Amino acid sequence: MSANAARRLSRMFHRISVAISAEKDYLSDLDGAIGDADHGITMALGFQAVNGELAKRDLDEMLPSEVFSVAASAFLDAVGASTGPLYATAFRKAAQALKQDEALSAACQAAIVEAMTSGIRERGKGQRGDKTMLDAWIPASEAAAAARDRQTSVSAMWAEIVEAADAGARSTGSMVATRGRAVRLGERSLGHIDPGAASAVVIIKAMRDTFTENEPAE
Repeated sequence: MSANAARRLSRMFHRISVAISAEKDYLSDLDGAIGDADHGITMALGFQAVNGELAKRDLDEMLPSEVFSVAASAFLDAVGASTGPLYATAFRKAAQALKQDEALSAACQAAIVEAMTSGIRERGKGQRGDKTMLDAWIPASEAAAAARDRQTSVSAMWAEIVEAADAGARSTGSMVATRGRAVRLGERSLGHIDPGAASAVVIIKAMRDTFTENEPAE
């Protein structure tokens, strides 16, 4: 079971990498409005590094938690900017959560989203409303917890997670940045979607596509 689960997570990181690479220019354009115009490039490099490292490993001998641990180290090594430590911490937190349940059950999937959000929140010291990736991750985490508590199907849970993350990311367009590089723009950051929140939605959608594979349609 753990080997299949490890391979599933490896497919997830591959999906994330492909999706981020496809949106790389869009994400960098968003970043160009309020940052250094490199967010898409940075995220693409990070996930390419994760996949490169996982390709060297024997997934049949790995636990799912170890996949996230490898991802954390590879992403941090590839991305030295602020995004690197944030996602490295997110992946380490997910690895810790998986050690309690390596089966990738629906409850475990919710725990992964919650753990990743917790890691980003702790490392970045941010909150909802700061105009950061947390404006997507926090609603996603809340939706995951609520769906788990109601014991909804995997497909329904991920539909709610994606919807919450997407709404959260779009809401950043009406915010003034209080954290990150966009802070220096002040009121001029209004009207622009945060690139970190936008890339979070790309990641979460790729996670959904992986975990809802072969699940019955709602």
